[in-house]
Amino acid sequence: MILPLALAATLLTAPAAAPAPDAKECSSPYLVEQTLPNGARWRLCWEMRNIEGLAITRVSYTPAGSKAVRVLRTAALAQIHVPYDSGEPRFHDIGALGPSAIALTDADCPDGERREQKVCVLTRPRGHAFLKDGYGDAAQRRSAQGRELVVLSAYQVGWYTYIAEWILGDDGSITPRVGATGSLAGFTTAPKHGWPIGVGRRHFEESHSHNIFWRLDFDLNGKGRDVVEQYDFAGNGTKKRTMARTVFKRETKALNQRMRWWRVVDPRVLNADRHPVSWEINNSDSSEYRGPKDEGFTHSDVYVTQYRACERLASMNSAPRCKESVDAYTGRERLTDPVLWVNVGFHHVARDEDADPMPVHWQGFRVTPRDVTAKNPYAG
Repeated sequence: MILPLALAATLLTAPAAAPAPDAKECSSPYLVEQTLPNGARWRLCWEMRNIEGLAITRVSYTPAGSKAVRVLRTAALAQIHVPYDSGEPRFHDIGALGPSAIALTDADCPDGERREQKVCVLTRPRGHAFLKDGYGDAAQRRSAQGRELVVLSAYQVGWYTYIAEWILGDDGSITPRVGATGSLAGFTTAPKHGWPIGVGRRHFEESHSHNIFWRLDFDLNGKGRDVVEQYDFAGNGTKKRTMARTVFKRETKALNQRMRWWRVVDPRVLNADRHPVSWEINNSDSSEYRGPKDEGFTHSDVYVTQYRACERLASMNSAPRCKESVDAYTGRERLTDPVLWVNVGFHHVARDEDADPMPVHWQGFRVTPRDVTAKNPYAG
């Protein structure tokens, strides 16, 4: 559902609906501080923005027995683009997520804490952290179950209910993801554009994509020193495989490829092994939708841009004195304070199981610590 451009421009320049103070002064209900069972600790602030909805700011991770590491200055949703397979409609669902936030119930936040009724903070199991058999020696057998901190909110946008989660693991990982649930749109289409829903083959529910963008402003212990690198591994069909590193010195558009990932590194922040601390970005689960020429923002999977305060949305940005979409932001400017934009696509082909209420389908990506600690954070 597209927000009128004039209203979007107004909201983009307006303050957040529930602004968090600076993290140095951040207090309840905007402050989240959580120590997980393995001793790892997360600290962050949240705010409910008029346009993007839930954003997290000043995010720090403290491995067990170590010092805190600043990870993110700010991170938020940047667009939910929903084009239908017949060519129309083509929604941009981020227009006013903050006002669309749903009041959560206890059932929506099991064993967690509701903040301002619209944000849930909870911890939950994440499965095995590790398992080592011990090669038959029972005394050497070791395993541990992991746990994660989750900060979430939900929004009603047209037929869809979107659940936005920021998942922060006790291993230092960050998983941004969005789940779509609610109801199907009910658009009837030709068989080549949809799937038969209901009795017989009278109604073909139209297939469509959800192209979700996140904006991540990394800040590894201070702005101005972060570097973005791309890693590729060549050698399919051969016994040997080689690694190639590309350092992005200027604004860049990047595509997903097999055996490709990115990292944000500060060369001057070192772990105990004197290796630079970094966070790895893996976007291997995207359906990689590519739209027409006038939807250039869908033509890449990762964008790296120089920080500008007005560049908040991946499309329909509409802020005064700022370009309209992330592909236009990427103009080869030299990177001194990089911002990453990650585009994850999901192609929704409806099925009978999607009858009301529609089961949630998730999409997202993973940010993994690389050399943040010199050993397994569970190793003690």
